[in-house]
Amino acid sequence: MTIQPFGFDRIFRFPNNEPVVDERRHDELREHVEELQARIERLHEDHVAELARARADGFEAGLEQARGERAEAMLAATDALHASIDDVERRFDAVMDQVVAEAGSVALQAAELLAGHAIAAQPARAIDEALTRALDQVARDTALSIRANPAMREDIERLVEERRARERRTLSIVVVDDETLPMGDAHIGWAEGGLNVDSAARRAAVMAELAGVLDQESDQPEGA
Repeated sequence: MTIQPFGFDRIFRFPNNEPVVDERRHDELREHVEELQARIERLHEDHVAELARARADGFEAGLEQARGERAEAMLAATDALHASIDDVERRFDAVMDQVVAEAGSVALQAAELLAGHAIAAQPARAIDEALTRALDQVARDTALSIRANPAMREDIERLVEERRARERRTLSIVVVDDETLPMGDAHIGWAEGGLNVDSAARRAAVMAELAGVLDQESDQPEGA
């Protein structure tokens, strides 16, 4: 049996449950945490900025779309207004053409009624007026003949006598019956010429005066 000497001077170390603090590692961790926090803050700021930018872009896009829709609506409304104005103008022109045409017809009827009334009231008046024009054209002492319907002889002779009384010259006028002539018509003749009193011609003259108005009625399309 071998006996070893006991070393009283040997140092014994027992394990310690408390962790060993490494100051350098602790600083590195703190810096890393601060860096992460700064990065999170930057990401948050970038997110807020990006969100604000997206909202601004969305608002601008919506505003631009609204402007476009408003412009289209205004254009459509303007086109509709122009179409309405054109339709109103066409209707107004049609109404005016109809009014003018009706006015022409009324004027013609009025002229015919007035002419008919004048002939009925004074059937020889037109002949007397024509005799005045004939006397202005012929030389003094020219013999004239008035051919007219026999029913007008008395009125014509009375007008001739009244004219003889007014004139300072001798009038050679003879009244000749002509049953072929209608009431109000006559033929005043002399050696070198003559003058017709024609109710149809008078009506044609009235028609010529109103031709511009009556043509508008005839030029209107059917159903206008």
